[in-house]
Amino acid sequence: MFIWQLSSSPAFAQVERAWLTHRSHDPSKIVVSWTTKTPSESVVRFGVTKDFGQEGRIAGTSTLHHVEIPVTEKGKTYHYSVGAADLVPLTGTFKSCPTDELRVAVVANWHAKADLTALVKDDVHLLMTAGDNITSLWQKCGDGKKDCFLPYAELIDAYPELFRSTPFMPVLGNHDREIRPRGDKPPAEPVYDIDATAFRQFFELPDDEWKWHFDVSDFGVRFVALDFNHIADFGTTWQTCHDFSRESEQFKWYESLMAKPSPFVVTIYNERNGSIRSQAKGGWHELFRKGTACITGFGHFAERAEVDGLHYFDTSLNGKGNKYPDPKSNALFSEDNYVLLTFNREKKSATIDLKSLDGKVLDRTEVQGK
Repeated sequence: MFIWQLSSSPAFAQVERAWLTHRSHDPSKIVVSWTTKTPSESVVRFGVTKDFGQEGRIAGTSTLHHVEIPVTEKGKTYHYSVGAADLVPLTGTFKSCPTDELRVAVVANWHAKADLTALVKDDVHLLMTAGDNITSLWQKCGDGKKDCFLPYAELIDAYPELFRSTPFMPVLGNHDREIRPRGDKPPAEPVYDIDATAFRQFFELPDDEWKWHFDVSDFGVRFVALDFNHIADFGTTWQTCHDFSRESEQFKWYESLMAKPSPFVVTIYNERNGSIRSQAKGGWHELFRKGTACITGFGHFAERAEVDGLHYFDTSLNGKGNKYPDPKSNALFSEDNYVLLTFNREKKSATIDLKSLDGKVLDRTEVQGK
């Protein structure tokens, strides 16, 4: 639970919002991020008690703050406080890596303020996305502005307690870098910022940030984010993602990760599953098969498909759009939904639930680690 320490001082208004992410590849460190109205020092006080006891600090002043701190004790609740000495701080808590059961939620298509009460009740340790975290950049920032992160700040403001307590690791969709209106045909100037400047500036993520991997080794699970969206537009001014050919940096990077995969590998992206399976002459599917599941947020429905023993999921907070089923679909629903992954350390097993936003389990898949 979070408490704003109220004050009549003008300094109080300077701390605007706070959120948590991971920059490192494992849960032993966490990044505490926040914004201030005016430049100030980047200081985090933290610890496993309300007295904190430790401090993280970055020299200089800024209005966008990212401070990475160590999380050395597992199965604990950490308390933290952000804000320099001249500010009234914002305090909060987060859970460190669990010792028995790991719960991770994946959402997508965050174009409205969905009711996440059911997800909050699941008490997840990590919140991830399968793309399209905002509607666009240009609608709030103006045409062509690559470094304006106002829409992401508004997303944090919509769920302040959730983002202050749960590490958030988003994956890119085309809307997340849309700097101009798309229009009916490819225009003269690029519609999307392929480099995702605002996204990478606002969030602190591993690797290149437009692609990343994150390992929770205690549970034998690796999460991998890939940059697939609107792949049919590649090479035009509608191009939104990085190259995905067999010779691309992205393919070779993923291939190297899958050379020695973890017992569980969950790969997340924002493209139609059937479309990406056929790319690189089927090379992506062959690499995916070394893992456990793929999750996309491309369609506005809930779906599970199975191909060669691999589970492909589609999820969407707005799940009542047109359905275009995977040819190998096993379960298909027109429900606002999310994916809940539950990993049991002792049993070395995982449960993957497609859940509606009212908390109902639409589909359940049980898997064992490889």
